[in-house]
Formats: sequence, C-alpha cells, structure tokens
Amino acid sequence: MTAAPQTQPATLDAEAIPPEPVPGGVYLRPCNPVPGAALAFDLVDVLFRGTPARRRVRLQHAMLHRWAEKNAPGAAHEIARLGARLGAPRGPLCGLALDRPRLMGVLNVTPDSFSDGGLHHDRDAAVAHALEMVEQGADIIDIGGESTRPGAERVTEEEQMQRVIPVIRELQQQLPAHVPISIDTTSTRVAGAALQQGATIINDVSAGRDDPGMLKLVAEAGVPYIIMHMQGSPRTMQDNPHYDDVVAEIRTFLLARAEAAMEAGIKQENLVLDPGIGFGKSKRDNLDIIVNLDSFTATGYKVLLGASRKRFMGSICDITSFNELVGATCATTTIGVFAGVHILRVHDIKENRQALDVAWALLERKRGQI
Repeated sequence: MTAAPQTQPATLDAEAIPPEPVPGGVYLRPCNPVPGAALAFDLVDVLFRGTPARRRVRLQHAMLHRWAEKNAPGAAHEIARLGARLGAPRGPLCGLALDRPRLMGVLNVTPDSFSDGGLHHDRDAAVAHALEMVEQGADIIDIGGESTRPGAERVTEEEQMQRVIPVIRELQQQLPAHVPISIDTTSTRVAGAALQQGATIINDVSAGRDDPGMLKLVAEAGVPYIIMHMQGSPRTMQDNPHYDDVVAEIRTFLLARAEAAMEAGIKQENLVLDPGIGFGKSKRDNLDIIVNLDSFTATGYKVLLGASRKRFMGSICDITSFNELVGATCATTTIGVFAGVHILRVHDIKENRQALDVAWALLERKRGQI
C-alpha cells in the first residue's frame, strides 16, 4: 500500500507544544483526515518514548524536518528518516502489488495445530485445501509443518520436511503462477529445502533468533522475509507474559530485528513485520496491539496481521471451539484494513475475503475513489 501524504499548507498545529527530547526512542504515527485510512495522511504524531510518560506532538508532515531541527535536534536525523519512510510507497511482494490488502491462507500440514491440526496432514488433502483457498480468494499460501500453538513441542527438521516438501512440490505444479508459496518455519534447513521446491517467502516466528543461519539464507535467496514478535517460545510463551508498554516494546523489537536483517544483507523492501498476536500475549495485550496497528504500519515496513481464530477472541465471545471464531476473525480483518495492514493471514478465506473487500470499498469511498 502507498502511504501518500496529502498536499496541505505547511503550518504547525496551533495546539502542538514541543516536548523536551527524552531518551528511549522516537516514532511517528500518521493522523488521517479519512477515519481509519492509513494510506493518505496530512497530520503526523511525533511520539517520544521515555519516563515518566510518552510525550506527543502533532504537526503537519511537511513540517517534520523544520520542527525537529528546532525543537528536538538530538532526534532530528531519526525523525527525518522515519518521515521519509512513512511517506514512501510499499513495493510489491513476489510480484503482488500492495496497493490494496492481500489475504494469506493458512495451510498447516500438522497433526496438532491449535485450530486445524490433522485436517490437512495428508498431502492430497493439503493440496486440495490450498487450491480451494485460492479459488475463494487467497493471494498467498503459507505452509507450515510445525505447530506453534501454546505449549507445543518442537518438531525435527526431518519431520517438518517430510510434511511440507511433498505439498510444496505439488502446489508448485498446480497453483496459478501469480500465487506465491510461503514456508512457515524457523529452520534454515527446512526453509532452504522449501525454496528449492518453489516457495518464495519465508515466514519465521522466531525473527531469525532460533537459527543463526536464517538471515544469511534469506539475504542470499533475495526472498521476502516475515519477522514476528514472540515472547518466549511456543512451549512457554503463555506462561504469564508481561510488558510495561506492549505496543512500544513489540515495535522496538521488530525494528531491531529489521535492522539486524538489513545488516545481514536483506533488502528493506523484502521485510514484513508481524506483531505476533497470541504469541506470548495476554488478552489485553492482543487488544492493545490491534487497536494500535497504525503504530506498526507507520514504520514504513510492510505489515502482516495474524489474528485468525486466536484464543483471546474466544474468551471475549464465550466460544471454546476455534472453528466458530470466523466472525471474530473477520472483525480483526476489517480493523487491519482500516489501519493499513498489507497482509491478513487467515484460515477462513471466503468469509475474510468478503470482510476485506467491503472494508476496502468503504475506505475507497471515504477517499472519494468510488
């Protein structure tokens, strides 16, 4: 999606009171004249993270550089860099234009995933389901051979490859050429084997921390790389997770991992940030992330939201069967579209395709483009 600043007179917001620069970091967040639209903006919040509280200034995007040089000289360079990134267009992903949100279909080739474990463990069943998802409107297919549900034990690389490689090999022959295959793994060996068979995206829930060779592989392959935040590991992540400021801490982590990825040779346009809904977060943490998704889309990176069928929504809806959380997932898809999220990772394509398309039409109408 393109974050294009609207042309407006370059004057400071009369209510903006410059804060004293504080340590701990600075970030920008677009304030959109069109409610919910993170794709066209004029006003920008400059937020300084620090103690005792976060300080904020609201001003016009065109005034960022001049304001920073005068009022926050210590952060002027970083503000200028973030301002340029905020207004830059997001490039395509494996040939898919991101001028609108895209749907990623979840294909778990596992016996124990949290909501669909065992349903597509057989190769033929997995291939058939992937083709069905594409027919229903999936733009990307994400294939995983290791469950990352809370409490899950690790699966060997050999077992992962036995599960996913035959499926990827067959889908490479049957999927339309414009539908990329993503491999969901933390293992360099599994990712490398998947790339050889036709996968073109690596989705790593460890953000490159599990396997020291992952960043090198991604850089050499030149493929898109999804880096996700997770507190702890799948086995321990829901053991009383704690944050002082969940949105700021996750954002800081993702930006640090993005920097590490670029230092390893991965291009910025190949990076996708995922705040990791349900991975080491309480219900309140997940809600805070979703209502502050614009803090992640404001980084200038592509952003993925994976809230599909997550347990915290069941506690809200008083539902214990994950398969019945389709409507709840559609609500998060709509919010993600309004916040400028680029990729929505979901299990139920047909319903979320409808939610995405209607939300997008509403935004287009608000901007006067329909």
